[in-house]
Amino acid sequence: MTSAWVAGLPLIAGAVVLARVVTRRGRSGIYILAGIGALLMIGAVLLLVAALTAGPAGAVVAAGAAKAAVATSGTSSNTAALLGAAIAVAGSTIGAGIAVAYAGAAALAAMSERSELFGRAMVIVGLAEGIAIYGLIIGILLIGKA
Repeated sequence: MTSAWVAGLPLIAGAVVLARVVTRRGRSGIYILAGIGALLMIGAVLLLVAALTAGPAGAVVAAGAAKAAVATSGTSSNTAALLGAAIAVAGSTIGAGIAVAYAGAAALAAMSERSELFGRAMVIVGLAEGIAIYGLIIGILLIGKA
């Protein structure tokens, strides 16, 4: 289990560096990252649909020889629950990021005009961040069912 995290660290570091480089391009860089996120989301949904519609034999063919034991042991519903949890968390965090970006910018603009609006502005930004928390709760519930 630990080796998977260690193997994934260069990928995560590369994604962070790529995001930093792309976002320096300004507004077009944000659109590029949003497009990449949308493509990943569509791919995850397609993978979930394929996992739900394929029977155990289809799962064995799609997963390969390494996952054959998992598919034949009847844990394909666990895989679907885990994929659903990942989609719920990913979608909600992307949505929360977009909401916080716009709400945070508007809150800063309002606070620069009138500093007494700090409390109200932070409540609005907190409500936008609540979207990610809802997705996390749904992900935890789905993992609990797996």
